[in-house]
Amino acid sequence: MSFAHPFVLALTLLAVAALLWGLRALDRRRSADALAYSNLAFLEAAAATRVPWPAIVAGVWALAAACFGVALAGPHLVAPVAVRDGAVALCIDTSGSMSATDVQPTRADAALRAVRAFIDSVPDGTRISIVAFSSSAAVIMPASDDKDAVRDALARIPAPNGGTAIGDALDVAARSLPPVRHRAIVLVTDGVNNAGSDPLEVAPQIGATGTTIDTVGIGTSGSGLLIPGTSEEADLDESALRAVAEAGHGAYARVGDADALARRLSDIARSTTVEPRRIDASFPLAIAGGTIMIVATFGAFGLGRFP
Repeated sequence: MSFAHPFVLALTLLAVAALLWGLRALDRRRSADALAYSNLAFLEAAAATRVPWPAIVAGVWALAAACFGVALAGPHLVAPVAVRDGAVALCIDTSGSMSATDVQPTRADAALRAVRAFIDSVPDGTRISIVAFSSSAAVIMPASDDKDAVRDALARIPAPNGGTAIGDALDVAARSLPPVRHRAIVLVTDGVNNAGSDPLEVAPQIGATGTTIDTVGIGTSGSGLLIPGTSEEADLDESALRAVAEAGHGAYARVGDADALARRLSDIARSTTVEPRRIDASFPLAIAGGTIMIVATFGAFGLGRFP
């Protein structure tokens, strides 16, 4: 938290201290007057069991004054705020290796489940596009803020087959994003780029436009599993995926099971659709101070403790 007028905080501290001193002095004067005109034994018995209402009322008034003082100091804080002009492109690998079963029931099924979790987690109003890629890439769902339509589009994602064109997928995803201020690409893949353009050349160009790229590697590294129907091992090029994420000012993560993949995509959904914003807290504090002051004043009247 920062303050536009920090010197006001020192004045507030002095004002609160003066208020407490004044209220304490006033209460002592009342007690002295009561002692002069009351039965001493009765007064001592009552004082031994009574609730310290004067101190409580004084503390509440001091809290109200502190709220007003801090509000005048111009407090600002940085908080994550959901953006309403955000767009995210989901790049889903549909290469042949996605039919591997090291992630149950298959990598492809786990990816679809995770994508649904992503869609559920993004704030309403976020536009989502879906790009499926194997040896080539294609837009399955243009950018839309209709979550139901996006979920329905998942049925059009093709079955696993072919190679892995990560560079082409990133390029198609970037072009699928509308010209909004907050753009992100989420790449979910289990393979090594073996078709199309080089992702290490495409990613820096996308990152330079301000589009964030997060990459998620799915599968167990070094599992020895072969891509179904081939003699080629299903493997991950983690160094390349880290480089792609770094170029897009995002993050890379590898997940080895369906639950971890769903959690990771849910986390990305929340992080890619929020941004830190500087918030002026003066008005809420002033409202709080006024509310507390009103409550304290009515309470003091009810207790017969108003000066």
